[in-house]
Amino acid sequence: MSTTLTVTGMSCEHCEARVEDALSEVSGVTSATADRESESATVEGEAAVETLVAAVEDAGYDASAHS
Repeated sequence: MSTTLTVTGMSCEHCEARVEDALSEVSGVTSATADRESESATVEGEAAVETLVAAVEDAGYDASAHS
């Protein structure tokens, strides 16, 4: 399953890596990619959207389910 989140606050490659690392640590996630230019992160695997949003917010960025 693929989930896309809107992530704001990323300004550099380090930010992208930090978001990717935070998402990758969530149980059930098989891969995660973040893109600061599109302000999004795409996650593969089985994890609740609420858990993914919380992981990104814990890393210091704003996140929401992509609409």
